[in-house]
Amino acid sequence: MAQACPGARISPWQPSQPGVTVDPIWGPYVRVLTAHATDAEIRHTASSGGALSGLALHLLHSGQVSRVLHVGMDPDAPLLTRIVRSIGRPDVVRAAGSRYAPASPLADLQAELATPGKILFIGKPCDVGALRQMMAADPSVAARFPFLLSFFCAGTPSQDGTDRIIRHLGAEPADVSSFRYRGDGWPGYATATLANGETKRMSYAASWGDILSHEVQFRCKICPDAVGGVADVAAADAWYGGDSGYPAFEEADGRSLVITRTATGDALLREAEAAGAIASDPLDIGEIIKMQPSQARRKQLAASRMAAMRVMLNPVPVVSGLAVGEAMRQVSLLASLKSMVGTVRRIATGRR
Repeated sequence: MAQACPGARISPWQPSQPGVTVDPIWGPYVRVLTAHATDAEIRHTASSGGALSGLALHLLHSGQVSRVLHVGMDPDAPLLTRIVRSIGRPDVVRAAGSRYAPASPLADLQAELATPGKILFIGKPCDVGALRQMMAADPSVAARFPFLLSFFCAGTPSQDGTDRIIRHLGAEPADVSSFRYRGDGWPGYATATLANGETKRMSYAASWGDILSHEVQFRCKICPDAVGGVADVAAADAWYGGDSGYPAFEEADGRSLVITRTATGDALLREAEAAGAIASDPLDIGEIIKMQPSQARRKQLAASRMAAMRVMLNPVPVVSGLAVGEAMRQVSLLASLKSMVGTVRRIATGRR
């Protein structure tokens, strides 16, 4: 997540344009919906309804892009994540699903630009922000990327987190021939296929909640735009709320939360809906907090965490144009103070 490194300048949300509203937590939006891919295999295979994969397929089938630049499992090292270039449905299906591990989809950008054709980019919010800044600086790059898609990001866990899952399943990383973090259902299971053909799996609540979430990098915890605010379209899990006020992770048909953020993104979604690639229902923006309470809390506490970094003389990212102050005012002063003190303690003890 290089763009959110302390000291970096994070791409600001664009000023409000006709038809675009800006929410201090959820960013710019034209429409907010729940949606899913109508392709049953995509919907089942993907992490959360397959909305982004459905949009990718629509753009490929309609010829608006020649390929999709994103990431997927490295078949030669299945616990690692590599850059993927998809040119058809089999590629998109193969790469569908979350990868909760370090990934650098823009690492070979110059080589990508040397290959002709329009490109759909799908990446983390920080990846999209970095590419958006490059596009603003160089029109020739902008001409190659007509659409940028992103997703809500809870942070990038270390690679050690993946190894911990495998060992918790009673196997060794070297024994794994294929690994999925999620998918094949919603939310699906972390599933490891071993070289001997045996399959082992762990629930999403256990793999993310008990292991991977504890491996998230510190820089991700201070990220003020984990919701893909500078993408054309951003998607997330449209979780159903549980009795505790937090999402219930019971298996169900996949459902994506989709936010169109630009006129370009909204036109793309409408086109995909008309073509039958995406099915959707409108959603009030006030409902998102029930689906993504942790993302709301992260944004509301971003200012207090960065204040702690200043107190500890750490470099802080430039976050102008991201409504960090407005988000902070949605929580109590006590909550902000607790967050600041906790962050100071983490920095002082090296427990980031």
